[in-house]
Amino acid sequence: MSEKRFRRTVAIITVSDKGSRGEREDASGNALEQYFESRGFQVVHREIVPDEVREIARSIVQSVDEKKAALVVTTGGTGVAPRDVTPEATLQVLDRSVPGMAEAMRATSLAKTPHAMISRAVVGIRKEALIVNLPGSPKGALENLDAVMPAVPHALEKIQGDPSECAAS
Repeated sequence: MSEKRFRRTVAIITVSDKGSRGEREDASGNALEQYFESRGFQVVHREIVPDEVREIARSIVQSVDEKKAALVVTTGGTGVAPRDVTPEATLQVLDRSVPGMAEAMRATSLAKTPHAMISRAVVGIRKEALIVNLPGSPKGALENLDAVMPAVPHALEKIQGDPSECAAS
């Protein structure tokens, strides 16, 4: 972890039709909340939304613009099923994309399952927040998060305006 200062606030958005109707436990959201709290992040927003572009985009915007989350993670809706629309919703509200992080998640997952090839997860920036799409299963969400977490502190510092050089240490 970096020794520099950055806001350690996170929003967790679970994308699930069944979860939004109360028909399924939010196992991924629970796992992500424990993950972040154990690493000193404050969860400032948590929501379950249906697989609807408008609802997903609204929740991301609210997380960044109103709740002031420095990091927003979504879980679910990143595959190729007809209702998997999380990447489309995310792309609508991003200012810039960070494709290397999405590529790192796919590369890490590909070492474990060929199904990683069909992940459409995206990562990007809205204002001063990093947005990361994660798979819907707790195991997949945590494995993908582990793939990018080594770079997250530095990314958050830079997104939040750290002017120092990016020299390798």
